[in-house]
Amino acid sequence: MVLVDTSVLIDYFRGADNPAVKRFQFILDNGIPFGINSFIYQELLQGVKTEKDFRRLKQYLDTQTFYSLKDARESFAQAARIYFLCKKKGITVSSTIDCLIVQTVLEHDLYLLHNDKDFERIRKVVKFKVFEL
Repeated sequence: MVLVDTSVLIDYFRGADNPAVKRFQFILDNGIPFGINSFIYQELLQGVKTEKDFRRLKQYLDTQTFYSLKDARESFAQAARIYFLCKKKGITVSSTIDCLIVQTVLEHDLYLLHNDKDFERIRKVVKFKVFEL
């Protein structure tokens, strides 16, 4: 199972041609189970430009599999630990949301499909699976 990050979905919806979008197309073509989490959901919806686009995107996203953090308190503490460990190693994570996405991946033993350098920086400190072909 794969968690597909905002960075990939935005590129996919815009018709970009890059390796991450090609991997997502492979997932779609081969029926590989994938989903999003509430943070990705919010990031995608807040990026739309019109009310019509908001409704259409929300309708599509609402049909997707959602992976939620397992504990309302401890999951956030562990995501904060990811941020802390990176900072301790001198690695700057530009988005705390990315730490929450990594925590989701860890809790559900998912692969992450992304197109975001933050995740590669985090992987230097915290090991998680990335979807690659």
